Amino acid sequence: MDYDYNSEYNDEDDFDEIKRIVPDTSAIIEGNVEKIINEKGLNYPEIIIPEAVIAELEHQANNQRPTGIRGLENIKKLQDLAEIGKLSIRITGRRPTKFEKDNAKLGEIDGLIRDVAKDELALLLTSDKIQAKTAEAQGIPTIYYAQEYKGAIDLKIAKFFDEDTMSVHLKENVVPMAKKGKPGHIELVKLADEKFTYKQLELIAEEILEKERYDPKTYLEVDRQGAIVVQSRDLRISIARPPFSEGLEITAVRPVAEVSLDDYHLSSQLIERLTNSARGILISGSPGAGKSTFAQAIAKFYDEDLNKVVKTMESPRDLQVGDTITQYAPLEGDMENTADILLLVRPDFTIYDELRKNHDFKIFADMRLAGVGMIGVVHATRPIDAIQRIASRVDLGTIPSIVDTTIYIEDGEISAIYENKLTVKVPTGMEERDLARPVIEVRDFESGTLVNEIYTYGEQTIVMDIGMVEKSKKANKKDKTPVQLIAEKEILRTMKRIAPKAAIEVSMENDRRVNIYITEKYIPKIIGKGGKRITELENEIGISMNV
Repeated sequence: MDYDYNSEYNDEDDFDEIKRIVPDTSAIIEGNVEKIINEKGLNYPEIIIPEAVIAELEHQANNQRPTGIRGLENIKKLQDLAEIGKLSIRITGRRPTKFEKDNAKLGEIDGLIRDVAKDELALLLTSDKIQAKTAEAQGIPTIYYAQEYKGAIDLKIAKFFDEDTMSVHLKENVVPMAKKGKPGHIELVKLADEKFTYKQLELIAEEILEKERYDPKTYLEVDRQGAIVVQSRDLRISIARPPFSEGLEITAVRPVAEVSLDDYHLSSQLIERLTNSARGILISGSPGAGKSTFAQAIAKFYDEDLNKVVKTMESPRDLQVGDTITQYAPLEGDMENTADILLLVRPDFTIYDELRKNHDFKIFADMRLAGVGMIGVVHATRPIDAIQRIASRVDLGTIPSIVDTTIYIEDGEISAIYENKLTVKVPTGMEERDLARPVIEVRDFESGTLVNEIYTYGEQTIVMDIGMVEKSKKANKKDKTPVQLIAEKEILRTMKRIAPKAAIEVSMENDRRVNIYITEKYIPKIIGKGGKRITELENEIGISMNV
């Protein structure tokens, strides 16, 4: 094993004089105390363990982290060695405060450990390079043992995968299962007849978290009470424990296909749009439909074919992209901080995988309006759902500037492509010219057919299915159109706001006139002095009202 020693301790003769050792948390976890005693033949050294180390290991153990359990077990081994006269052991110092625990990653607990080493005039033993450098800068005698990964190169859970496996699902007291196939043709199969025990799963989980500490291509993406997500190479691994889940469960997911845009057989018209005019793209589809696979293909197209600067915003970082594409996680736990950095980096395109919450849509919109080409990945069960999700979160008039193209993926194939444009018109299904308003037209990209209209009606944002409007017109001229039904609902809501205790019924006579039936004593309140209120309502809604 390689060592890095403080210059004061580079001389071999000095090791015989080591009498007091303060190990930090990393040294305890690695078992380095026993190593240095055995390798250097130290005679009855005094091992001084700071309370801060005990507290940190206890915290890790309470969070079901194997490092915490292992560290506490290693301290127990040192106690056993003390009982047979190999060493003496003493626990000293103070436990960290809440502030110090919350800021452990900023070095607060490491500082407590160094204070103990200084006060005890002891040698500091560590496997943390930053801790070693800081201690040396403070003049503390230090020995640094580089961390060494002792596990296998491939994780045990990787052995459950073959070329057709999309995901592996392991749970205590349940047989191992896997999803096999391609998007659109997936089946759940048993991998074995024997059920997994808790101990077997715990060993797999421990190996995963152990690799995260040493492998530069393995990242801890989420670490919460009862839930951990690790990205290891092309595997996204989720570990769930009580109280988050009722039992220990490990799920590993990986992409089953690496494709290019050529594999999707896109029309020359769409290639032209992606190349020259599409700057705000939403890729939507149901879970497992192949959205991320298509996003990877677009990233490769922009990066390799168009020679653009491409970045990604991901949590977890599981897109399989080339080395020239940098994958960014939430900076300090917030994608808004990541966006601030990306605006300084100035990429041509950024892939945001994936948009879930209001915060995500706001960041996507802000970056797009700042001039960055954006490609968002979002869950949706229908092609229009992606637009509808963003329509409720941004000003209606900005939608075409934020999202100009939506691509719906189903069963690994492109099912629909929509383009969005802003115009001023009378919405389909209405007839009065004075009902004209800003309308977002959602058209099928290939055929140009109008598919949906998005507009405001009163205080509501309406996403109207044009096919449903036309079908309603043809089916029965006497039936109320979807627009009339929406108008009735909006007018009723307005009336209820004015007279909340009144019994009210609203019936559209036609697109130009509505009948309002209301408890008689509330009629003056609706009409207002000199008919002022009813006139204002008619002007606001654009429909003649008969009360």
